Amino acid sequence: MRNHIRTTALAATALLAALSLTACGSNDEANDSKAGAAAPAANATTPDTDKDAKDTKDAKETGSGTAQAPVQNASTTSTTSKGSTGGSKSGKSSAGSTGSGRKSPVTCTGSNTKVTVTKVSRPINHLLLTATNTGSAPCYAYHAPALGFDDAQAAFPVLRDSIPQAVVTLEPGQSAYASIGLSGEPDGQELHKSEHVTVYFTGKANQGSTGAPAKLKLPSGTSWGDNGFVTYWQSEMDDALMY
Repeated sequence: MRNHIRTTALAATALLAALSLTACGSNDEANDSKAGAAAPAANATTPDTDKDAKDTKDAKETGSGTAQAPVQNASTTSTTSKGSTGGSKSGKSSAGSTGSGRKSPVTCTGSNTKVTVTKVSRPINHLLLTATNTGSAPCYAYHAPALGFDDAQAAFPVLRDSIPQAVVTLEPGQSAYASIGLSGEPDGQELHKSEHVTVYFTGKANQGSTGAPAKLKLPSGTSWGDNGFVTYWQSEMDDALMY
């Protein structure tokens, strides 16, 4: 009886040990199974994460860079276009500054000037010629006007002492002046009455007249003598009337 109980106890003990080993094995397998399941999940996540990071980097380097390039190029083109416009305007201020629209000077004649003759109180027996530039270009009033009273054959004498320091240049609207001494010394000379005087302009070479002359009506009662004179063109009225 005791042996049977002992044998049964031993058998039970052996069974418990076997069950314990089986349980341990099952736990180990379960743990291995969980670890195995966790490992593939971790391995699966890592490639996807790396791929996503690589795709994001590629997108920045390719997709985003391509999207920004047109914007940058468009901005550059706009700036260049404005610069070109500014250059064009600047080109126009440069062309205006070099050309400035000023025409080359020409010779003053009856065609581009308005000539008048007036009687002055001082000095006595003097008339004043005024030639005003009516053209669009500057003109040179060379030397002295050549005068012809009515049908006189000889040219009226020119006063050499009145030569100016420089040729008189008239901008459009400006005037030149010359005085006419109707009679000079000595007194008692023969006087000639005239109603008209023709004013001729001379060129740079001072050889005869050039261009159209100006025919003027003289102030009433004008008389002149053979020893009268006309001055050179002056830029100031007072300079003309001082002789």
